[in-house]
Amino acid sequence: MQLGNGLGSLTYCLNIHPTETWEECSAALTGPLLAVKEELSPDAPFAVGLRLSAKALEGLDKGGRRAALREFLTRHDLIPLTMNGFPYGPFHGTRVKEQVYQPDWRTEERLAYTNRLTELMAELAEPGANVSLSTVPGTFRTLAGGAEAEMAEHYLRAAAHCLSVREHTGVAVALAIEPEPFCFLETIAGSVDFFENWLYSSAAVARFAELTGLKGETAEEALRRHLGLCYDVCHAAVEYEDAAGSLDALKTAGIPIHKLQLSSALRAAEVSPKVREALQPFSEPTYLHQVLTRRGDGPITAYSDLPEALARGAEADGEEWRIHFHVPVFLASLGLFDSTQEFLKEILDLHRAAPISPHLEVETYTWDVLPPELRTSSVDAAIARELRWVLERLGQ
Repeated sequence: MQLGNGLGSLTYCLNIHPTETWEECSAALTGPLLAVKEELSPDAPFAVGLRLSAKALEGLDKGGRRAALREFLTRHDLIPLTMNGFPYGPFHGTRVKEQVYQPDWRTEERLAYTNRLTELMAELAEPGANVSLSTVPGTFRTLAGGAEAEMAEHYLRAAAHCLSVREHTGVAVALAIEPEPFCFLETIAGSVDFFENWLYSSAAVARFAELTGLKGETAEEALRRHLGLCYDVCHAAVEYEDAAGSLDALKTAGIPIHKLQLSSALRAAEVSPKVREALQPFSEPTYLHQVLTRRGDGPITAYSDLPEALARGAEADGEEWRIHFHVPVFLASLGLFDSTQEFLKEILDLHRAAPISPHLEVETYTWDVLPPELRTSSVDAAIARELRWVLERLGQ
């Protein structure tokens, strides 16, 4: 949906639905997506946040499906706004965990997949459109050592491909790197450091110029246009980021936020035996639920997954926990603990005062693994409720 007052466009990410095959993608588009549009935007264009796995991309290449997809979007007044290019493989109904980052940005496979998504978005969007594509923050933390140059090279080549696609189609695709807890890029400070030293440095601009044939300031401007950040509000809250301070740091460094993902995490203000027991249902086997803990104003300690943090038992009592488990944005309280909704409200208030990004995307992909008592409606009804909540917060 196009927002008023220059606040950009709002959508939700189709990764909440199974999209491992083209048939599943088609079912998500023709079923729940159209239901949400009918409820919120029946007579006006509705932005779409796509997600296609590598397998779904292969299926799309068969039997004229690409042309049919474009015709479907046009017929239903659906605007391809953004693509979630983070999960390459299966993302529902199987163990995902740390495999979600693979293949990562150390590999040619990740680059090739991203380039194919770039081409698809340019094919679907109208000439002159600006679209975004979010992606993995390098790799999982334990695999990143010494791979900075290799990952930077692949990012720069992906950005160069975005520029080539824009020159041929008129569609500007912006690659948006998404920091996440326990990854190579996890904090805003760490991301600024990597951009300044590896992606926006004079050597990086020279390499981008070599790849594209551009010169000097023109090359640097194009690089920033095609390579920036995806600010995931859930991830930032888990990392105990300061909302205004983190945005100021990115602005000072000249790093554009090409995409703002709107989501909330779990937060336990003070762990206790009852809280630990109540968190057990969230310790599920599909997704990675990183936990960042601290006691008072002390140092932050990170655990790669919720079971690891819970295994500490009574040792953790008295700590604050922030858990990477996306919960619907309209939920502030979850019984013995709450969500990081207050952080999300602060980000939205800042966006309302001075727009942060042109693309806003609600992303609550964990719907299927939420405890049953939190799934009291259909998924499309929950999505519509989330989008309404954001609209109200933004004064729309």
